[in-house]
Amino acid sequence: MEYANHTGMLGVTDYPPMPNAVISEPAPAARFSTGRVWLLFSILFVVVYGASLFTPPLLDDVDASHAQAAAHIAETGDWVTMKVNGIRYLEKPPLPYWLVALDYKVFGENVFATHLPNVLAVLGCAWLAWLWTRRAWGDRAGFYAGLGVLTAIGPFLYTRFYIPEALLTFLLLGALYCFLTGFESLRSARFYLCWALLALAMLAKGLIAPVFFLGAVVPMMLVSGQWRRWRNVKPFSGLALFLLIAAPWHILAGLRNPDQGHPVGNIPSPGNVHGFWYFYFLNEHVFRFLGTRYPHDYNRMPQLWYWLAHLVWLFPWSLFLPAALMVAWKTRHTWLQHLRRDAGQTVDFYLDHAVREDAATYVLGLKFRSRSAWLLGFFSAFILVFFALSTNQEYYTWPAWIPMIMLVSAMLAGLEEAGERGADTLGGRPWILAGHQVFAVLGMVVAATLAWGLWTSRALPYVPDIGTMLAHRAVGDYTLSTSHLFDLTGPSFAALRLPAALAAVVLLVGPIMALLWRRQGRNVKATVAVAVTGAVFLVAAHIAFARFEPMLSSRQLADTLLKKATPSDDLILFGDQSDGSSVIFYTHRFFGRPALLVHGASSSLLWGSCYPDAPKIFLSEDQLVQQWGHGARHWLFAQDTNRSKVEQLLAGRLYPVQTIADKTLWTDRPLAGQ
Repeated sequence: MEYANHTGMLGVTDYPPMPNAVISEPAPAARFSTGRVWLLFSILFVVVYGASLFTPPLLDDVDASHAQAAAHIAETGDWVTMKVNGIRYLEKPPLPYWLVALDYKVFGENVFATHLPNVLAVLGCAWLAWLWTRRAWGDRAGFYAGLGVLTAIGPFLYTRFYIPEALLTFLLLGALYCFLTGFESLRSARFYLCWALLALAMLAKGLIAPVFFLGAVVPMMLVSGQWRRWRNVKPFSGLALFLLIAAPWHILAGLRNPDQGHPVGNIPSPGNVHGFWYFYFLNEHVFRFLGTRYPHDYNRMPQLWYWLAHLVWLFPWSLFLPAALMVAWKTRHTWLQHLRRDAGQTVDFYLDHAVREDAATYVLGLKFRSRSAWLLGFFSAFILVFFALSTNQEYYTWPAWIPMIMLVSAMLAGLEEAGERGADTLGGRPWILAGHQVFAVLGMVVAATLAWGLWTSRALPYVPDIGTMLAHRAVGDYTLSTSHLFDLTGPSFAALRLPAALAAVVLLVGPIMALLWRRQGRNVKATVAVAVTGAVFLVAAHIAFARFEPMLSSRQLADTLLKKATPSDDLILFGDQSDGSSVIFYTHRFFGRPALLVHGASSSLLWGSCYPDAPKIFLSEDQLVQQWGHGARHWLFAQDTNRSKVEQLLAGRLYPVQTIADKTLWTDRPLAGQ
């Protein structure tokens, strides 16, 4: 009997088993059992993400700044108005900080408690990717999707410090999955859960959560014809549930942080500042998108790098992205097939599939597959275009990475399974092999480069403070999260021998083994080899990242203060609080009051500093000069960018205490033995 070819979006072809097909690997039921799959997922998760719960300590800038906001909640019980170093911090929604504050109550204020929600959100994304992709495209596709989430570079790299993108992605994907399965089951509970998750997503990241959701759902309903069933979504009662969850904090924050004085335009001044509603909804959402936010402390990636960077964030799974695009193009005439409500309900369709025991269930599966592809595609595309038009950072498109990995995994699994049945009508094998060949060549080039660095640095001593060996090129003025990567120098390589050697070995061996297995038709082994190679490389990357601790964190200076200072002393930071936010975090309970800041009423503290009740922690240079050496002992922290200014202002009255990487701690009178 000849079977019809029903190829859905991305060319994931479904054929009945063919008696004469040659299957070169174990039966799928044995290979992809839930227990075995999650055993591997658990191992990868612990190996790749476990270390970030303990090392390095909290970093300066956003990591420790967000930790301060959570610590304020835990210590004061104020769950409405967050504060950083005693100043109102109004620009972010509260859910990520609530979760960390709860952690602090249980585990204490440390890096483990700070990063735990982030890491668990990644595990949640892996679970959702596996669950959704498995249901839409089968066991193998679900397995690959989970592997992709746990071993891709982007999700790993941007969970080294606490930002809400992983949590946002988990909540949004959960809402989308409930939306899609709600139409399938017509259960009201699914739609109500969708509304609840969407509300939590808004509390995690703000207005972009419902914007991203609608950017995927509205075109999906139009294309599929489901807009006629809009009442099933529970728009009125569901919206009421959404507002019940999302609105109270926004209302209370506005009432507790009203307009002050008579603000003019978008620029605040002491005693004259717009309240929360203007600042949060307009300045932090609308004006940020338009690039007119005040203060303008965000950079924008060049368009070419913005788009090409996703090959890095999705790596090594981006190796198969060209194959996915090829399949999508070749099957473009079938994109709408099985999407609408009446898809598959024809006499010819049932005749073609009469051999099946339950053709109706088969039709429902095809519809779910097609709708999943469209919904995930709309979601990813909307986010990518949105941030291509807006101001952006490298990690802003985080929510699009997981759906893209899911779609690539579905394509890869579909092509593998079709090839094993001898039914690869799309010619996917050469494209997959090409991805492996690129991986092998790239692995050899990188391995050779690392080997050369190891050889040339063989005689150089190991320097624990890698920051002293780096150049300070200020690429992107350090407003991009990857700016410090451009500061690497040859001598700094001596501190990275272990991770460099580990990365060189795995990048030399792993891609070649994957290519050999692919040529032999051992498809699952080949794909798992790609994932394991990525996982070991990420372990090496984390070891290297931890070696940058002296440059990225000021924990060592905080430890010095805890040993040498007294609670009555004053801590002063020259510059923005984010320059030494980890010093403040690790010493704030010891000093019991905010640190003083010179030129600190800027960036994230600017608006809060203009409230009349803001603590008097902002010093001018003249005030610093007048106070230095008088009264209680003063400790002064500054990064190298301000070092010359400090030495000029306080010439002859500075007593160096400790210098690590690009930051220095001074005091205003000699210490014992100094």
